[in-house]
Amino acid sequence: MQKFYLENMNLKVTINQQGAEISSILSKENGQQYLWNADERYWKRSAPVLFPIVGSLKDSKFVVDGKDYPMSQHGFARDMDFKMVKQADGKEILFRLDYNEDTLKRYPYKFALEIKYVLDKYKLTTIWRVINMDNKPIHFQIGGHPAFMCPLGGKGEQSEYFLNFDTDKDITYSLLSSNGLVESEGNVLKNDGGLVKIDEHMFDKDALIVEGKQASKVTLCKPDGMSYLSVLFDAPLFGLWSPAGKNAPFVCIEPWYGRADKESFSGEIDAREYDNCLQKDEIFEEKYTIEIEM
Repeated sequence: MQKFYLENMNLKVTINQQGAEISSILSKENGQQYLWNADERYWKRSAPVLFPIVGSLKDSKFVVDGKDYPMSQHGFARDMDFKMVKQADGKEILFRLDYNEDTLKRYPYKFALEIKYVLDKYKLTTIWRVINMDNKPIHFQIGGHPAFMCPLGGKGEQSEYFLNFDTDKDITYSLLSSNGLVESEGNVLKNDGGLVKIDEHMFDKDALIVEGKQASKVTLCKPDGMSYLSVLFDAPLFGLWSPAGKNAPFVCIEPWYGRADKESFSGEIDAREYDNCLQKDEIFEEKYTIEIEM
């Protein structure tokens, strides 16, 4: 698998050609790895890009003009090789995925997906651009799924760490059914001055789905409450996840423009909640930033 690199005085970032997926965020100052290493014993990915869906579909399919299109969780982009289009000074890199005959069989829209990474001091920004290459409207969702070391450097237990939100309000969230569909809403994380303990049972029922723009910055904190990494975004919702029952040494903080269907959902792709629609020649562009705190 071909790899590409961004590097400055502070960080070295590795990106895989497959999925244009970040696979390493390494501090050059302290030698600390901040991104999960894709150890298959827990989870074989590090930071996949979710496209053209986020989460799972009702009956594992979506419907366009009365025709069924089966698709597995989180879509196909994460498993495809992107083309590296442009690299500048080791600080920026641009990847692109274009529709082809195979994608059209699974997803009947002509699109281009561009993913740009920009490294600036301790910040790595991911910029997504979805381009409608079709002569009709296209429908999609997109999201990030970065996994961060927790505990950091193998020090302590995950359950000794905290999440910090840029709000002093309690966080409400939804949970997923065994089918990966939204079924349980209105659950509450008690927010004690911005800090939420990562309880050992927090992820027993898979991801926590936080809707309604309740936060735009989520920070991981050590047992002493000191922050070491933040994810900043303006997405309408985000997910928090770590594999249930595995005591996995990472936590995902996931900015989303889309989510899994509800158990009660029925309808075509344009009726899905958090659907993003682009008219001919229109472009969707959004971003999120990972900031290492030294």
